[in-house]
Amino acid sequence: MVELKDSDQITKSKIDEAIKALKEQKPKEREDISDREAVRKMRRYIEKLTSDKYGYTYDEVSEMLKGLGINLTGSRIKYLIGELKKSSRRRHKTSDNGGSSTSENEATENQSAVVGNSEAEEALVKDTTDKRKKQQPVAQEQ
Repeated sequence: MVELKDSDQITKSKIDEAIKALKEQKPKEREDISDREAVRKMRRYIEKLTSDKYGYTYDEVSEMLKGLGINLTGSRIKYLIGELKKSSRRRHKTSDNGGSSTSENEATENQSAVVGNSEAEEALVKDTTDKRKKQQPVAQEQ
């Protein structure tokens, strides 16, 4: 372990100064972004080009982007656009329900349906078992 000399002492004022400097830092601009983020940023323009009005295919959009050094296949672009639509729809639905999640409601409905189904299955099994018991003595008598 390295021993600190007197000149290497860290004072409280240096710490306060350092904290202030660290707090003031802005996020670094990243050079590379994910394909999902790239498509998210270009989504509006991609959807416009692939609309019925413009009539471009996702593969044609892919070729345009390749010319700019963005290598995404048409199927990947289409998939990512679909994922972005799904996630924005989910966000929109959640906010429409006043903050309650639709998946929570669905889970509750599913649980009650499962309970109802299992009770029905038990009754059916019991019913068929009772019938078998009744039929067995008859079969033995013959």
